[in-house]
Amino acid sequence: MAEVTVENLTKIYGATRALDDVSLDFADGEFFGLLGPSGSGKTTLLRAIAGFIAPESGRIRIGGVSVERLPVERRDIGMMFQSYALFPNMSVADNVGFGLRVRKVGRAEEARRIGEALELVQLENLGQRRPHELSGGQRQRVALARAFVTNPRVLLLDEPLSALDKSLRLDMQIELKRIQREIGITTIFVTHDQDEALTLSDRIGILRDGALVQAGPPREVYGRPGSVFVASFLGEANIFDAEIEAGKLRLPGGGFARLPPGSEGAAAFALRPESIEIGPAPGPEADGFEAILIQRVYSGPVSTLIVEAGGDRFRATVKDTDLPDLVEGVPIALHWDPSALIPIPKP
Repeated sequence: MAEVTVENLTKIYGATRALDDVSLDFADGEFFGLLGPSGSGKTTLLRAIAGFIAPESGRIRIGGVSVERLPVERRDIGMMFQSYALFPNMSVADNVGFGLRVRKVGRAEEARRIGEALELVQLENLGQRRPHELSGGQRQRVALARAFVTNPRVLLLDEPLSALDKSLRLDMQIELKRIQREIGITTIFVTHDQDEALTLSDRIGILRDGALVQAGPPREVYGRPGSVFVASFLGEANIFDAEIEAGKLRLPGGGFARLPPGSEGAAAFALRPESIEIGPAPGPEADGFEAILIQRVYSGPVSTLIVEAGGDRFRATVKDTDLPDLVEGVPIALHWDPSALIPIPKP
């Protein structure tokens, strides 16, 4: 296994800087998730590490060795594509062992490693089937086994679970994490699913317009976003302008909130919808404000409330069983613990 380092990586397509001076370290054995809007550069970064595209400038190191001039086959990486790209005319075992045959591994060693890989992905009894005889989740496991059976130093995953339905996707998140932990391989994956990134990753990196805007453990990035963009992109957030009056944050509709530690010089404040509670009208020392309930959206165990105050709309996510019989169009009171208010630093 190996650490991966990219330094000042830049890739340009015409007038577009797909990667804009990106520097990032991926620790040995960690599971790192790359997130960002469409066109942010996350897949470009993955493909540059793999060797499918050549950057205009910058360096890529795997295990301390510069690889930006090495072809794909000499970088010792495993890659799993969104489409899985299985060979339909080959059995499961032959699909998994394809990379071993390219490397001219002996037959006995090939059979042993295919067997171990299939056992790890829990398909040891399906080696003779063809891809069309498998479920979507089983095909995904075959593609994963093929990616790591050659014992690569780095595993690259491009939207690995996007083709699965929701319930199967959740199951495969658990399996993917288990397998990655068992083989201990440095894994970098691209996903558009924020919940997936938060669930699987040891660390995440968020890109925007080709630039890295924040990286760190998921809990840290979610709980302490470094910009309004990160706060709004990763999960949902209600954003309040930093209007400070008498040492308190002025809220829509005339309410106020106490400032949490570290608020000095904040550009704005974020409040996650799940941090908001519904209760009695806030008193003069309470943190909250009154708003008009515009819409109540039921989604099983929770309901999302869309409220309006001071001409702005906000969201609150509340356990449905805790809600009274709210009626759209009437005033409700929102409040929260002071620690839930997140100061966002100036750029």
